Amino acid sequence: MLKKILIGFGLLILAVVLFFAYASLFPASPRKETTFNNNGLDIKVSYGQPSKKGRVIFGEEADKALQPYGKYWRLGANAATEITFSKDVVFAGKAVKAGSYRMYAVPGATSFQVSLNSELGVNLAYQEPDYKLDVLKVDVATSANPAEVEKFVIEFSADGTTTNMDFMWDKVVVRVPITN
Repeated sequence: MLKKILIGFGLLILAVVLFFAYASLFPASPRKETTFNNNGLDIKVSYGQPSKKGRVIFGEEADKALQPYGKYWRLGANAATEITFSKDVVFAGKAVKAGSYRMYAVPGATSFQVSLNSELGVNLAYQEPDYKLDVLKVDVATSANPAEVEKFVIEFSADGTTTNMDFMWDKVVVRVPITN
């Protein structure tokens, strides 16, 4: 009898270990890191990459949008999104010192308010940041993407001396200009 209990307990522990191993190897929203260099400026962004999965992404709470207008969004999933600049930059028209920042947004129908915050290392970013630690807030216009983007992505491109950081998900694109 004791042998059967121990075998059952061992199988239960094995099942739990396998579940966590599978979840860590194949997360629903994997961590993604994007790096870019333009004119000697290195930028790195680390974020969780959620998928649309047929859901309404941006919109009104009444429409059951995953990310309602006017509400804090961590710009990804799970841990807070972090951005690092190797040099002082101008981020959508506002000066920012070189370093690492927590980056989040408050989406709207025609613009996103994008913020950089000095609070780092937030592993579960469901809670809103300490707004007293915000380094800046900027309003950035949205544009329509003709192709639906299934997985949230942050990409960079160069336009002369300007680095463009694009947030894309569903049919929404937000472009943040960065210069050094």
